[in-house]
Amino acid sequence: MPMKRLNVFERYLTLWVGLCMVFGVALGKAAPGLMEGLRAMEFGGGSRINIPIAVLLWLMIYPMMLKVDFGSILSVGKRPKGLLVTLFVNWLVKPFSMALLGWVFFKHLFLPWIGPELAEQYIAGVIILAAAPCTAMVFVWSYLTDGDPAYTLVQVALNDLVMLVAFAPLVKFLVSGASSLTVPFMVLVYAVVVFIVIPLSAGALTRALLVRSHGREWFEAAFLPRFHPVSVVALLATLVFIFAFQADNITGRSLHVALIAVPIVLQVYFNAGLVYGLMRLFKVEFAVAAPGALIGASNFFELAVATAIALFGPESGAALATVVGVLVEVPVMLSVCGLCLRTRHWFD
Repeated sequence: MPMKRLNVFERYLTLWVGLCMVFGVALGKAAPGLMEGLRAMEFGGGSRINIPIAVLLWLMIYPMMLKVDFGSILSVGKRPKGLLVTLFVNWLVKPFSMALLGWVFFKHLFLPWIGPELAEQYIAGVIILAAAPCTAMVFVWSYLTDGDPAYTLVQVALNDLVMLVAFAPLVKFLVSGASSLTVPFMVLVYAVVVFIVIPLSAGALTRALLVRSHGREWFEAAFLPRFHPVSVVALLATLVFIFAFQADNITGRSLHVALIAVPIVLQVYFNAGLVYGLMRLFKVEFAVAAPGALIGASNFFELAVATAIALFGPESGAALATVVGVLVEVPVMLSVCGLCLRTRHWFD
């Protein structure tokens, strides 16, 4: 069997993010007036949702939602053990373990280097990151680990539906509990509507109409690939804007990027190992266990970045913390894929 590989964009995502960081910071330093004008563009008073970022995120998230077949949830009762493990770790372990790690590292271990004000922001950012389970990249990780694509689709669809009702309350509860920051609940609701409900509904409607009129094979082979370049360009442009908005913060806090990565990486390995171990304990087959571990480890960083910006601003420490999640995503998740493939005999 030929070795499975990521495409050029996915394989070097960390490099592209690094280049966006350099370009964005240079742009922010060279044109501060332009950045200030773009930063001030919001959807109505009090929404705190930046219009340029929102448009780019729609272009990024909508193609991802096109891949999700919510009709697959009808088969949820056929093999429930893998789904129950994934839901348990994603919603009852992962956000709380990240809040604990953030509190330990930022409020205590790293406090002398970052200071109390940024410690609060970084805790909020990593909590927001952990409260959003991965959607799009899970299909890539599942492919690399020979996962069951149909079951992976069910896991993603179910997590997306849970995210509609659980994301905002979890973020509000954990950020308020682990830090002294005020989290306006209505801003979280706006973020859920704008960045989950609207693209999810548009994607589901588009998928249903086109599959009905042209068939599933045409939709997946001809229609979906057209949106991949749009999603890639939108992601990179979003990162350029974010780093441009944060130019002053980043140039003075390069050490902080490395410090923020520490609890995020620990959280990835902890949750992946927990899901993987529980899957083995309950005798779930490898083709379900591996994608489940990867869903439990990776994050819907696009939603996390958008929410952090809406809550605390594009130049905030919380937004920077969510972007660090993008920087570490690919190399860390590839290592988890490798660990799963090397231990697949555990499930024989």
